[in-house]
Amino acid sequence: MSSSSDANIITLLNNTTNQLNRYLAISIFLFGIIGNALNTLVLSQRALRLNPCSWLFLVSSIAYSISIISGLVPRFLSSWNADLTNTYPILCKLRIFIFFNSLTIAFWLIMLATIDRWLSSSINANHRQKSTLKNAQHCMICIMIVSTMIQIQQLVCFEANLTNAPIKCYTKTVACSILSDMTFALITVLIPLLLMFIFGLLIISNVRQTQARLRPVNMSVDSNEGHNSTTIGIGRQNQQKKRDRQLLKMLFVQILVILALTFPLALSKLYTTFTRNTYKSPLRNTIENFIFNLLLNLVNAASGMPFYIYTLTGGSIFRKALYDLVKSLREKMRW
Repeated sequence: MSSSSDANIITLLNNTTNQLNRYLAISIFLFGIIGNALNTLVLSQRALRLNPCSWLFLVSSIAYSISIISGLVPRFLSSWNADLTNTYPILCKLRIFIFFNSLTIAFWLIMLATIDRWLSSSINANHRQKSTLKNAQHCMICIMIVSTMIQIQQLVCFEANLTNAPIKCYTKTVACSILSDMTFALITVLIPLLLMFIFGLLIISNVRQTQARLRPVNMSVDSNEGHNSTTIGIGRQNQQKKRDRQLLKMLFVQILVILALTFPLALSKLYTTFTRNTYKSPLRNTIENFIFNLLLNLVNAASGMPFYIYTLTGGSIFRKALYDLVKSLREKMRW
């Protein structure tokens, strides 16, 4: 009776895993690609792309798109037994390298955006001066180079046609599993999230210090010309502060989403690594494979969320940029 029950559960979970990879993966793919494409178009407008934080959001959206394509297309094809990365070692290695590298770059760019918000919100003028587009671009290049150097080990560690792993394209030895899983858990997920959290607290501290230093100032202006210039200056400052607050809100929500959708997979990969040589029943293997595939889809979902986060939390600035984009596209279509 127990054996028959286990067989039924195994069949059910295998079918469910297949359906997840077939329908959930393609839904996340469309959801993510459309969102990141719109994100790229909106953030590439001149009004936003000159801001260092918006620039980092823009490049991270491109990196997210690459991770979605390399991560979800094979998941979808595997449900039809058409995933070539499961059988061809070169394709397996390249796909894994591109996926982990682009995902790592995207997460670290969001961390860099957190540092930029900390600099721009500081009461220290020297810190605020470091929040520039040029510095953001230099740091972005450094992150890409370092991430590529770290993730190059995936080309050696992964192999196709494996049977004792959650998926056929997986690490070939326990040592490779430990190296790959620790890299993902620490370098891709935990360290950038920890830094995001630390600098997030520092941003809150900066905001409180700024509010404490604010004092009402009585200004007397003799001429209408002076009054107008003062009003324009205050208006620009208020607009900049509003933009900074909305960028900060977009950033914090994105950090929480990344934490919720990626941290479970990091723990799952570490568990799989340290129990790889432990005897497991067929039912236990099936349950673990089902959980792994579900969490893998959730990680890809995190890559497709930024546009929808920005639309909901970006306030009037991001939504106005989106409206201007749609309006300009309509005008071009009329011509």
